[in-house]
Amino acid sequence: MGIKENLEELARRSREAELGGGVERIRKQHEAGKLTARERVEALLDPGTFVEVDKFKTHRCTDFEMEERKVLGDGVVTGYGKVDGRLVYVFSQDFTVFGGSLSGAFAEKVVKVMDLAMKTGAPVIGLNDSGGARIQEGVVSLAGYADIFLRNVLASGVVPQISAIMGPCAGGAVYSPAITDFIFMVEKSSYMFITGPEVIKTVTHEEVTKEDLGGAHAHNTKSGVAHFAAPDEKQCLAMIRELLSFLPSNNLEDPPIVPNDDDPDRRDEALDSLIPDNPNKPYDMKELVTSVVDENYFFEVQREYAENILVGFARLGGRAVGVVANQPAHLAGCLDIDASIKAARFVRFCDCFNLPLVTFVDVPGFLPGTAQEYGGIITHGAKLLYAYCEATVPKVTVITRKAYGGAYDVMSSKHIRGDINYAYPGAEIAVMGPDGAVNIIFSDQIRKAKQPDQERVKLVDEYRHKFANPWKVAELGYIDDIIMPEDTRPRLIRALEMLQNKRDRNPAKKHGNIPL
Repeated sequence: MGIKENLEELARRSREAELGGGVERIRKQHEAGKLTARERVEALLDPGTFVEVDKFKTHRCTDFEMEERKVLGDGVVTGYGKVDGRLVYVFSQDFTVFGGSLSGAFAEKVVKVMDLAMKTGAPVIGLNDSGGARIQEGVVSLAGYADIFLRNVLASGVVPQISAIMGPCAGGAVYSPAITDFIFMVEKSSYMFITGPEVIKTVTHEEVTKEDLGGAHAHNTKSGVAHFAAPDEKQCLAMIRELLSFLPSNNLEDPPIVPNDDDPDRRDEALDSLIPDNPNKPYDMKELVTSVVDENYFFEVQREYAENILVGFARLGGRAVGVVANQPAHLAGCLDIDASIKAARFVRFCDCFNLPLVTFVDVPGFLPGTAQEYGGIITHGAKLLYAYCEATVPKVTVITRKAYGGAYDVMSSKHIRGDINYAYPGAEIAVMGPDGAVNIIFSDQIRKAKQPDQERVKLVDEYRHKFANPWKVAELGYIDDIIMPEDTRPRLIRALEMLQNKRDRNPAKKHGNIPL
């Protein structure tokens, strides 16, 4: 075959590979409101930057007449390109080819780009749309999944890993996204579950739809498996690009600096009246967070899950930071099982990738109740404590109102290596709230008083005046300064500038044993 014929054959094979499962299946994909695997890659990456790898690879299965059914690329598009000019690796599962099912060859393609990502230090983005294991290949398919799982684990904490669920993701296939750092889902067209509705109905006699069992809403509000939900695929891919703008390419880099025109010395006098005088009255912590960060923009993570704690990314003085904040507008800002797990994993991610942690504290304690105790709040609350203790990135903390009991310790206190700890003048820092403390300390005195109710009110006021304030804590050096709310932004930025060259390390060990 001559050069001309080879070039013609290359063009023919390229066209064939780019058609995937063919025109008819592509039409069905579009009718379902879904983009094709290649359209997703094009929408995700900077225009003209995608370089494909293994475009012509096919499976090697000969059982069930599979040798007669080969499609170039074998159901997954893999390669690399750029997002905002920075290198990323991507694999995009093609539902038009064997339902996106995973074969040995399919897995080899994914493993190749994951290995390249580790060697070059760049993020991996997986676009999932697959019916699961290719049954015709049997255990070869299962081995392929395990090969990918291993890379997910080895890459964890080395390069960011992001998963987008853009169709089905079921059975063992869900474990790869579960190990990655962030999961995006598309409303009404994506779902994840270990066992589907049919199996559940057979085994437990429960009737449930795919959407209710494992749709975007279920995993963003109930299970906490997913971190983001998007109304459509293009919005989902745009959100992934936005997330990447806050992240370094790997664990040896610092997060990108994005200069802006927001004055680092900007003050907001409205913050001085945001927190109510009544310590039991709620307010929206999100207002405080958005007020102090650059351009008032907070990229929230898991917005609809465990709403009593806020986590997400922002910038201060152009530098990307991770934000953790109790939310007194929901469950009074108490820490519970879900909030502890949500925040712990976020803190550990930030520590992996050199993102400073800014923590806003208004926490009356851990949520009481038998459901919490039986559910293991002791173990789960310890996860957050462990994560903050373990973190060596710069940690700046602001106590806005309440910081009671063990929850005070857990929320990035000075005692667990908080670098700079501030409190507002109205902060209440104590073993417990005045009401509970008085009931314990002065129970006899109240019982013997002529007017117990009045005696109790008097003692509560005295306790609050003496202990429920930041002065004693400042005298002990447990906070570094008492600041006015309006000064929060400039004080945070200056603290982070001072800490930008911070170096801290944990004792040498294989790894710790976080209370899972």
